[in-house]
This record gives sequence, C-alpha cells and structure tokens, in this order.
Amino acid sequence: MKVGMALIIIVLIAALVGTLALLGKPDENYKSSAKQNTIRLTAIYVIVILGAIGGLAWYISMN
Repeated sequence: MKVGMALIIIVLIAALVGTLALLGKPDENYKSSAKQNTIRLTAIYVIVILGAIGGLAWYISMN
C-alpha cells in the first residue's frame, strides 16, 4: 500500500513541478502559441492521470 501511494504522490508532485516550471518561463509570443501550449499541458496531465490510474490498478491487483 505504501509503495502505491508513494508512486501516486511522486507523479502528482512531478505534475505540479512541471506546471510551475512552465509558468515560470516568460513567452513573448504566448498569445500566438496559447493553443499549442494548452494542448501540450493537457497531454501532460492526461499522461500523468493515466499513469496514476495504472499505478492504482497495479496496486489493487497486487492485493
């Protein structure tokens, strides 16, 4: 149980750090690339959420 929870917490923290890193970088052409940035950020969150669900499923199947 502790390993599964630790993995989920690590993934969530990595997503938060990645998001904050993106916010810290100024982009002079942000308005023109906002759609691409939104798509990339959404893709990152989808991957992280799927990984978290996969980790949870793995954890449940081990018990």
